[in-house]
Amino acid sequence: MSTDLQHLVRDFYLARLALLMRHEEAAKHVSDYDVNNAYQYIINREETHVSWLQHALLDLLGTIPADPARTALASPGKGDAWKSLAVEDGRANKQFVETWRLKVEDVTNARHKGMLKVILGEMLEHTRLFDQAAAGNTDLIGTHLPINERRGVVANTRWME
Repeated sequence: MSTDLQHLVRDFYLARLALLMRHEEAAKHVSDYDVNNAYQYIINREETHVSWLQHALLDLLGTIPADPARTALASPGKGDAWKSLAVEDGRANKQFVETWRLKVEDVTNARHKGMLKVILGEMLEHTRLFDQAAAGNTDLIGTHLPINERRGVVANTRWME
């Protein structure tokens, strides 16, 4: 097995994991219920991507590297100031896809190339969700019935002991 492919998958994995961790931190500041649900949807898919990449690394006889350092995000402020985080997240996803697209096209292993292309495609879908959230749209992953009025905000702390 090619160590070049192993290194490419490892580097892709670390960069992908760093974005997942960033989105987990950003979600803590997204107080809008529907947009936070979209973040949770994206994070769920990203966890799947990371799992696929971990399995690919093991398949290539590699080891799973230590997680990159997690960076806490400062609160963007009150109200809909979280929109700036969605702008940054959309921009980061787009940059990731631009950085990796050509590298993925050079992969000759069909299974791993297909997996990487699916991840890049889903990341473009996530980019659209981030962009729509930043534009103020809230019906990102579905609409609610008019009788189900949304009130309040999402707490930024999930567990309290």
